[in-house]
Amino acid sequence: GYALEEIDNDITRRTPASFEPAIDYVVIKWPRFAFEKFAGVQSELTTHMKSVGEVMAIGRTFGQAFAKAMRSRELDTQADLDGDLLERLERPAPDRYDVLLEALRRGASVPEIRERTRIDPWFLRELAALAVDPQAPFAGERSFKAVDTCAAEFEAATPYYYSGWERRRAHEVVRGDRPSVCILGSGPNRIGQGIEFDYCCVHAAMTVRASGRDAVMINCNPETVSTDYDTSDRLYFEPLTLDDVLGVLEVERPEGVIVQFGGQTPLKLAEGLQAAGVALLGTSVDSIDLAEDRGRFGALLERLGYAAPPYATAHGLDEALAAGERVGFPLLVRPSYVLGGRAMEIVYSREGLEVYLRREAAVNGGSSREIFLDRFLENAIEVDVDALCDGEDVWVGGIMQHVEEAGIHSGDSACVLPPHSLGREMLERIREQTRGIARSLRVIGLLNVQYAISAGALYVIEANPRASRTVPFVSKAIGIPLAKMACRIMLGERIADLELPDDPMAGGHVAVKEAVLPFDRFEGADALLGPEMRSTGEVMGLAGDFPTAFAKAQAAAGCALPLEGRAFITVTDADKPGAVAIASMLHDAGLAIVATRGTAEAVQRMGIPCEVINKLGEGSPHVVDLIEDGEVGMVVNTPTGSGARTDGWEIRGAAIARGVPCLTTLSGGLAAARAIAGAHRTQSTVTALQDVHGTHRLPARTTTPGELAANRPVVNGR
Repeated sequence: GYALEEIDNDITRRTPASFEPAIDYVVIKWPRFAFEKFAGVQSELTTHMKSVGEVMAIGRTFGQAFAKAMRSRELDTQADLDGDLLERLERPAPDRYDVLLEALRRGASVPEIRERTRIDPWFLRELAALAVDPQAPFAGERSFKAVDTCAAEFEAATPYYYSGWERRRAHEVVRGDRPSVCILGSGPNRIGQGIEFDYCCVHAAMTVRASGRDAVMINCNPETVSTDYDTSDRLYFEPLTLDDVLGVLEVERPEGVIVQFGGQTPLKLAEGLQAAGVALLGTSVDSIDLAEDRGRFGALLERLGYAAPPYATAHGLDEALAAGERVGFPLLVRPSYVLGGRAMEIVYSREGLEVYLRREAAVNGGSSREIFLDRFLENAIEVDVDALCDGEDVWVGGIMQHVEEAGIHSGDSACVLPPHSLGREMLERIREQTRGIARSLRVIGLLNVQYAISAGALYVIEANPRASRTVPFVSKAIGIPLAKMACRIMLGERIADLELPDDPMAGGHVAVKEAVLPFDRFEGADALLGPEMRSTGEVMGLAGDFPTAFAKAQAAAGCALPLEGRAFITVTDADKPGAVAIASMLHDAGLAIVATRGTAEAVQRMGIPCEVINKLGEGSPHVVDLIEDGEVGMVVNTPTGSGARTDGWEIRGAAIARGVPCLTTLSGGLAAARAIAGAHRTQSTVTALQDVHGTHRLPARTTTPGELAANRPVVNGR
């Protein structure tokens, strides 16, 4: 009921909300796209939103803000600037401004580009000046200015800063007497690095402030909580590049910098920051490299006596083909240092590997990158572990079992906490190996380890001494904020100080994380899950048992499982025994089963009623007709191949278009069948989260600045 003039402006605290903003800076928002994740999808921009994230940049001039926004995207477009650039400009595409700038550099005129793009000439003249001299906007000295919404008419009370370049340095930064810790954010949301990391950064800022220090945040993503002006003591809206970050640190001179919470973006800066003499809090740069370097990490596992799938690293076609023969097929192949499974693929033969390598070389302009080749463990169970370590003691926060088998990217697979089918002995082996890896890597803070279980053997897939995308899920499942605990360890506390419970899941509840996939946004995309991550979000289901939690997670993700009607099943020959089990559970739950001829015969042989429906090539009415007519409530389809024009591709596309739940793995289909059967047997109840998580209370005490200075092991390079 307040009027605008009765509400104070938080920025100035001297003007009402009705005061019209007057700004003496330029702000640019730039979307981030991920078309490379969806093969066969046209990258043309239309009225249908397709961006997966965005960046924001602030500068004194349009040129400054535009150049900073380009840096903030963290993209390399040099390999894509070939062909007729003016013709490409006629079609709005994600790389339009990269193409436009290159066309200007090659001599295209402003009127020519205006004719092709209909972009206002004022913007084109500004971009032409930037194309001629990219450094022109940055002449002079870097100064940090306050965002005040009043063109400096009133003093800003909120410490919210951006960099501009002027003749003389004139910082507007106001610092108090308290020491500070700087937290590097995660940059633009993208597939593989999303809001999960911002969750960790915000919890770190809260912990730093509670310790009596100033929390300084550097980030460039306007969608995040970390870039709210009141989350930290000082916010710098800057690109996450080495030069931009060092510019902030030169002014701030913090006690230390935290790079573990923002995903791969700040981790890539760790080595450069250390070389510049910056103190990094938490796990050392050498330990981060030890975990990421295949040779060093493989040698570490060998010393510890832990098994890992055979692997090799190669450069170039011939070397990779020879390495593939040594390791053995099938192979999981990917470029080195990727996030979100970018360009990751499973290949089953030498010919398939050669096709992959030639395609990757073409994408990279003919250059060959370092390639990782791992033996792919078929039909293995994948496990994720999130743990805390103070360099000596280790506390395992959560062991998650993936619902889908190994080979589906961990970001796209549903997972359950606690594991629903692993025995006590296997769980203890997982805990033991996690402790061994954490101590050997000398982790200070968070550690994520991924395992695969095949034929009763435990294999280490990889270890990441940083916050993982599962940290928010585990934290909410166990009722303990892992990122806060990790930050307290980085600030000098020990695990013993945190009073953590021996069993964080003692309440007997079950939590399921499910991925949210954007296939409905990308016409022509195949809804097939694989080793390359394509989800853009996640949801969580909480219940007293796995089937109910899984069903709740599916409903939350927009794919509520049917409790009646028809379920369509078509699977490969190898999956037919599993399809029979799915059909049996669904039939017992009251659903009618429909299948293509081969699958139907396998189901009918076991005495389960099953209606036969035509494949596409067998004429109408066929399965796609059935789906499009709304006659199917659920699809289980394991692939015989991918790409356009296969039956599976058409079936999955029809299901996505109609909003029909589509399970593309046998394990996912089995979990869905169990959930549907369970829904008929149980009745939902309401339970307070306080009862679920018990009465565990975290100690309020946090390390003081003086204690941090005295605790050398947590500070890298000091």
